[in-house]
Amino acid sequence: MSQLKREMLQPIPDPVIVDGPGSQARRLRGAVVGLGHQGTKDHLPGMIRSPAVELVALCDIDRDKLDRISSAYGIQAFDNCSELFREVPLDFIIASTPHDKYLAIVAEAARYGIHILKEKPFARNLAEARHLAAIAEANKIIISTGLQRRHSPLHRYFFEMLPLIGEPFFIDIKYTIFVDAPHVGWRGNRDQAGGGCIIDMGYHMVDLLIWYFGLPSQVLAGVSSRAVVEVPYDAEDTASIVFQYDNNLHGICILSRFYSPKSEHFKVIGSNGTIEVGSSEIRLLHKNGELIEQVSALRPSQLNSVRQISQFCEIIRGKAENRFGPRLHLAHAAFVDACYESVRIGAFVNPRHLLELSDA
Repeated sequence: MSQLKREMLQPIPDPVIVDGPGSQARRLRGAVVGLGHQGTKDHLPGMIRSPAVELVALCDIDRDKLDRISSAYGIQAFDNCSELFREVPLDFIIASTPHDKYLAIVAEAARYGIHILKEKPFARNLAEARHLAAIAEANKIIISTGLQRRHSPLHRYFFEMLPLIGEPFFIDIKYTIFVDAPHVGWRGNRDQAGGGCIIDMGYHMVDLLIWYFGLPSQVLAGVSSRAVVEVPYDAEDTASIVFQYDNNLHGICILSRFYSPKSEHFKVIGSNGTIEVGSSEIRLLHKNGELIEQVSALRPSQLNSVRQISQFCEIIRGKAENRFGPRLHLAHAAFVDACYESVRIGAFVNPRHLLELSDA
């Protein structure tokens, strides 16, 4: 049995963070900024569970929600970041806010020397990604973006299965959920969100694609914002993305916020078989469809958040490399930009070329 498979089948103890031989490190002081779904579902419990962290403050513009949650946990509450950064000594924050709020939050936190672990996407576009990278470099702070699937043993097991399917030639990606009103709120506004399902929920699938195979050489996207016909909105609720690599590997990605039932799969078809990665299991199939191996996740996904936060603390301490910082996410931003440029011109776009142009 492989090491990764053993890791998935056995309980993982919480990590012990140490500064040196025989010494327990000071826990890093952190705050959660943004108490929406992701902030309360993943980041807040992850901060509480991480042995590397002392959660000292919460921040959200919704005062009623803020007071309710802060009272439940006995944690100091702020309804604006300026007051939080000014009054509370912090090592880092987790930022989980609407996409258009990140730039100001990052810029202000950077002035105080506060490191930032932020919710995806890293940026709304490639130009903004470059700007965030410059802020981090100028202020000597660490910015990292949460990619929970990269902290999942299930998704890492893909690399052990990949050599068993021969030569990969096609990738089939689908990630759909059903939101009754995809036009409502900031996610229905392209200026605020930077786009719709591609840059928001689709960012996870973009990340898996880049993690597993690198940045494609060509992208062709089609989008729609017509799930709710009686109301005009401009952030796409549904998208199809055709992509290809120079070695003839190609595929398609279907994303939607109005496509039931909820579905998530990342399939890679090779000359000898298929790998299917889902949200809670990974399967290896023979080329005739016969199941060879199936591994299921046995632990709640919240542990991925704990791993992510604890690793970020190790990055801050200089004991781990920031593998999820600006350098990685420039490729993601180039892919997303290529999708929207493709929609605009109705043709394939090379995201690698966009990345080179932005670096010039």
